[in-house]
Amino acid sequence: MIVGFETSDDALVYQVREDLAVVQTVDFFPPIVDDPYVFGQIAAANSLSDIYAMGGEPTLSMNLICFPTCLPMDVMAKIMQGGASKVKEAGAIIAGGHTIEDSEPKYGLCVTGFIHPDHVMQNSNCKEGDLLVLTKPLGIGVLTTANKAQLLDEKTYDQMVEAMATLNKYAKDVMMEVGANACTDVTGFGMIGHASEMAKGSDLTIELFSKEMPIIEAAIEFAKMGIIPSGAYHNMAFVENDVHFADDVPQYMRDLLVDPITSGGLLISLPEEKAYDLVEKLQGVSICNKIVGRVTSKKDKAIMVF
Repeated sequence: MIVGFETSDDALVYQVREDLAVVQTVDFFPPIVDDPYVFGQIAAANSLSDIYAMGGEPTLSMNLICFPTCLPMDVMAKIMQGGASKVKEAGAIIAGGHTIEDSEPKYGLCVTGFIHPDHVMQNSNCKEGDLLVLTKPLGIGVLTTANKAQLLDEKTYDQMVEAMATLNKYAKDVMMEVGANACTDVTGFGMIGHASEMAKGSDLTIELFSKEMPIIEAAIEFAKMGIIPSGAYHNMAFVENDVHFADDVPQYMRDLLVDPITSGGLLISLPEEKAYDLVEKLQGVSICNKIVGRVTSKKDKAIMVF
């Protein structure tokens, strides 16, 4: 076992021979949009993301489905079709799965990928002086909460869906080409939660640049209105002893930095000169390509937000 659960990494890595390791992950959740096909796409992209965050290439996957008997079977079929479209885009295959009856639909994948043991990207290998690059915008949890109340216009809904359904494959490919020290994907624990795992695992401190964070514009206004998912408050309670906010960081930004994200972007730690190269090469490849922080020597707090 090269990577287990000790560093809160995104997937396990098991070496099977000198030049080959297996990367494996599992994830599933209930619908966050009404369209079953789009839900399937988002859930699959989210599951595949953990393999990409480790630098791996997904190869095999298995469906995990919970489904109520009160819904027509064609809804399940559309969910699976959406998932299959993203697995195909990833260059992987679906090789079966498992279904159970449940009161609420849930869908996701167990994904197996492969990687050379020397190329594994862990979240705990940040180096002092590294810069952090983010490849998808924040605000997804706020927007999915607003969507449940039917508050999103068509443009914002499309932006939200595009962000969640986009594979991290393309950003991962560029990251591996440029060369990075550490990587994670920003998902349920929010930006601060996942950055904190990187900082503590690396025994360093991460400074986040709040004014540089890419955020879907409508999410800012909703956050100012107090439309915040409950998970954000749970995330803040979990990390509050590990983070220091500068006095001029507004409340809405603090909320967005702990906003739980579905199928978020890669957060990549790499030397300064490589970071600027990565940003340039991500242009037109990822949804965003922003430098959002830096890694410093260890301070009193794992995360400093300015």
